Amino acid sequence: MEKQMVDIIIDGKKVSVPKGSKLIQATQSVGCYVPHFCYHKKLSIAANCRMCLVEVEKSPKALPACATVVSDGMVVHTNSKKVKEAQKSVMEFLLINHPLDCPVCDKGGECQLQDLAVGYGATQSRYNEGKRVVFQKNLGPLISASEMSRCIHCTRCIRFGEEIAGVVELGMINRGEKSEITSFLGRSVESELSGNMIDICPVGALTSKPFRFSARNWELARRKSISPHDSFGTNLIMQIKRDKVIRVVPFEVENINECWISDRDRFSYDGLNSKDRLSVPMVKDDSGKWQEVSWQDAIYKVSRELIRIKESYGPHEIGAMTSEYSTLEEYFLFGKMLRVLGSNNTDFRLRQTDSNFDNYLDGVPWLGLSLKEIEELDVVVVIGSFLRKDHPLFAQRLRQISKNGAKIFIIDNYASDQLMNISGRISVKPSALTKTIAKLYVAISKIQGKEIPKEFVSLKDSNIENEIEIIANSLSHGGKNAIFLGNTIVSMPDASTAFANSYGVSVLAGAKLGFLTYGANVLGGYLADFIPKDGGKNVSQMFQRPLKSYLIMHFDPLLDTDNGALSIKSLSEAEFNVAFVSYASQAKEWANVMLPISPFTETSGSFINSQGILQSFKSVVSPLGLTKPAWKVICSLSAVLGFPGFKYESFDSLSKSILNENFRDKLSNSTSSSMGLGNIKQGFERVADLPIYRSDCLVRHSVPLQETSSSKKPFLRINKKSMNLLRLNENEEVVVSSDSGKLKIKILVDDCVPDNVMHVSTGFEYTSPLGSSFCTLNVERL
Repeated sequence: MEKQMVDIIIDGKKVSVPKGSKLIQATQSVGCYVPHFCYHKKLSIAANCRMCLVEVEKSPKALPACATVVSDGMVVHTNSKKVKEAQKSVMEFLLINHPLDCPVCDKGGECQLQDLAVGYGATQSRYNEGKRVVFQKNLGPLISASEMSRCIHCTRCIRFGEEIAGVVELGMINRGEKSEITSFLGRSVESELSGNMIDICPVGALTSKPFRFSARNWELARRKSISPHDSFGTNLIMQIKRDKVIRVVPFEVENINECWISDRDRFSYDGLNSKDRLSVPMVKDDSGKWQEVSWQDAIYKVSRELIRIKESYGPHEIGAMTSEYSTLEEYFLFGKMLRVLGSNNTDFRLRQTDSNFDNYLDGVPWLGLSLKEIEELDVVVVIGSFLRKDHPLFAQRLRQISKNGAKIFIIDNYASDQLMNISGRISVKPSALTKTIAKLYVAISKIQGKEIPKEFVSLKDSNIENEIEIIANSLSHGGKNAIFLGNTIVSMPDASTAFANSYGVSVLAGAKLGFLTYGANVLGGYLADFIPKDGGKNVSQMFQRPLKSYLIMHFDPLLDTDNGALSIKSLSEAEFNVAFVSYASQAKEWANVMLPISPFTETSGSFINSQGILQSFKSVVSPLGLTKPAWKVICSLSAVLGFPGFKYESFDSLSKSILNENFRDKLSNSTSSSMGLGNIKQGFERVADLPIYRSDCLVRHSVPLQETSSSKKPFLRINKKSMNLLRLNENEEVVVSSDSGKLKIKILVDDCVPDNVMHVSTGFEYTSPLGSSFCTLNVERL
């Protein structure tokens, strides 16, 4: 539908702008700058700074450009004498209480107030009285509010929390000169998007606590990169001083991350400078002690042992695994080396447990539509996801469309607050997810008068829950609808059946089906064929029956696989293990050789995000010590093994040899798997979220992120009904056990947990003895 246009005159130039636009948007469209503080293109209009005053003919006084709607024939002056006097007066008032501490302010050199004071302020203040003082606030480990006297009350931070993050964590108290921005009862700011408040603050009132006093703005080099932490493909600007990353800010890309980044993307850089970084190759000697060696000695050691294992036991006893944030180039070379060696045991889906899942994929699973198309959806159903923590920026997108009238439904295992308008929710135990999706299929079939498939005949005459009927009705009434499958669905033991049911629902309802996906480069792993083929084993199978040799890249088997306890046990039984890692601590116990591999900031590579956008990036700093990019190490190892086809003169020559412009043709969310009801387990099942700041090695080494509440030692969470059934008490310490092991843990009552479920987070060494995220649990009193 075409937008209606109106004609206005700005500084003598006639322009056409969309009807309903604000004057400030109209001026920006013609390249005319109007100074402002409180206005932000992604936030609601506040019109409280008054810096954007302009003169509109026939209006008796200057009007705020951010709040004035254009009308046909309007004549606007942005540079008249009246406007200049008004803007100069506003600037004088804003500077009355602002402290003159630019030399020590982290915002110095990039401060909006500083810039506009030069352009629109007077050379000398007429205010001789004492300036007000606002005491510092403690907003947690990420945001510093130590200089709140600088605040000009633009309220951007407040509006951001309410409108973008979805939670009002900051507000204004008192009136007039005594007004202050503060958190509720002095609490920390804990939103997963909170760091964006630092970017949008136009002065130095809110700054980055980890970055505080580290550098001046003009000392920093700026280099573009891509986030490795989730499937969004967030664009970043890495800010460098003395060849170290010391700050990360967003690079605006409207069709991906807009102008936002998550706190995980912003503050994980601290882990790059961890003392635990592995910087030299190390080999474990016969006595079990680690020795530093040269790269040549380490590579020769690995090649000799791999040949020995191959000749003694066969190549099928060697397995290679890497994480979901490996680059496309690393996947390609690592998989190629294993196949030439003779093994098809390659995989990157570290938490996938269903060995049948690959057999029923008709293509590469992806988001199913672009983020721009998401803005047009009428109904969204998210199944099996800890949405806000797994995909914070995707949740933000859904938050915006829910405010515009879209219906959001959630089917999950833990009813945590998603900070958005939810039209309906069903929370069940993990093994019941598959049957719940089947019930949704039956409910839609009844509404449409279609025959119930034989797999669901047993549900034909059963009572369908009211919540399921509400979702079924919404999906059946046309419009643009979508179903998104989260990380839990893909990790489930019956993932293929749950996927088949979801695909059936999407076809029946005429809705799009999409996968939210783990990590930054799940699509790259599939497209580079780093998956088991021709009898090869996936990650779960490689650890179920120990191999003789494991090649592990970019992850910690204890914390990054579904059953960390089993993974470490299998590694300990192997004869020879190689760790291609960035951190020493994660591999000292199980590896025989540790090779220092570059994290994403010290290598070049390519990621393909969940919507199928290929993005390449270059290294932003030099490798630490003797660290090398993984693709170079694999090429060197392959050369020593005598394998042909691994000689690449540069990264660019490597990329050109593997990138296929038609890779989007392989993207498909259809399946040939049969639908079914799944197998509902008896007893108390475990629900195991992966906390946002425990998701990979880099974020786990970021000290500020580990100081947040999201990384605190986990509790055993159960609802009040279950606690009474088990005759337990809140805060009581109990022993929780599974088939894998047991641990002592305190109880916390949490009514977000469904009946017959116990919530114990994964991603912690403390909870790793419990094993799989999909086990059943028993509780014993001490």
